[in-house]
Amino acid sequence: MSAAASVLNTKVLVLNRSFLPVHITSVRRAFSLLYQGIACAVNEQYRTFDFESWADLSVSVHDDSIGLVNRVVRVPRVILLVAYDRLPRRQVRFSRFNIYGRDRSICQYCGKKFARSELNLDHVVPRSQGGLSRWENVVCSCHVCNRRKGGQTPEQAGIRLLRPPRRPEWTPFMLETFSLRRYKEWTPFLSAVDVSYWNTELLE
Repeated sequence: MSAAASVLNTKVLVLNRSFLPVHITSVRRAFSLLYQGIACAVNEQYRTFDFESWADLSVSVHDDSIGLVNRVVRVPRVILLVAYDRLPRRQVRFSRFNIYGRDRSICQYCGKKFARSELNLDHVVPRSQGGLSRWENVVCSCHVCNRRKGGQTPEQAGIRLLRPPRRPEWTPFMLETFSLRRYKEWTPFLSAVDVSYWNTELLE
């Protein structure tokens, strides 16, 4: 992969019209939105720039940049959607990804950390005994503990939970995504706002 292609695939924070973070996209997509006038670039002083004014900014040796036909343009790390005013969801989605995030990929019976491919989602009270698919009844479980527990409650199987499962008050997916690479340009816009991503919600 070329250096330019590599930069185009890095991440950009997306804000709504109220400057609240609502998504993360690629540099490639961000430039497309900027060029179409759907978004503005935003700097750390909250100033907004359309495509032309952003392209006119000087590029320093410390900036990520891409070369266009007749100029080099700084990569925007934050963009604002000019016509999007929806608020981020404040309720944490009940999804496989978020359960792994809440439990930090640790089996809630033996306490060992595993790769996600080596974990199951276990109903503490089995569905066969009336257990529901909800935050307070689903935990990460390794294959060995899952087989040992079978269709029983932990008490019936003679094993113990590390801690009672609860609905998180934050979005594990957001925290994990931001921790992968947090650009300094994002810092002014990241707060305690609970950002919802479009991951699949688990249903009954």
